[in-house]
Amino acid sequence: MSSEKLITLKTSDGEEFQLYESIVMRSQVIKNIVQDVDCASNVIPLTNVGRKTMCKVVEYWKKHSEEGVSKGVLVDFDMNFMKVDQSVLFYLLLTADSLNDKEMLDVMCQEVADRIKGKTPEEIRKEFEFVIKNDFTPKEEEEIRKENAWAFE
Repeated sequence: MSSEKLITLKTSDGEEFQLYESIVMRSQVIKNIVQDVDCASNVIPLTNVGRKTMCKVVEYWKKHSEEGVSKGVLVDFDMNFMKVDQSVLFYLLLTADSLNDKEMLDVMCQEVADRIKGKTPEEIRKEFEFVIKNDFTPKEEEEIRKENAWAFE
């Protein structure tokens, strides 16, 4: 790997991450930039990703780029990696989506699905209150429940 090209990713808050090209190619967006543009400086700005989130993304990418790591080890890593609060999970999900890393996005979406499975709308709103606001009046909510009674059976 030592002869491999290094790519620098620069976050919205100015932090720079130097990673091997094979690692950053997990992102289809970065892959397209590297292939389509002559990156003389090898610096790719990530205008919608902050330092804290990128630290987590880099941790994920490095682990999933290691050679010889078994599927079981990666499953365990992913389970521990997802033990974050909702705001961190939300930013990781947005970043995986904006960077078009399908594998990471799938893992994030599955985690969100697991967290809301079997919960009522109120419980989901409470768990993800920083993202999901109830903008219905009690009257509007009651009307929706009546119209969609089948969904609450």
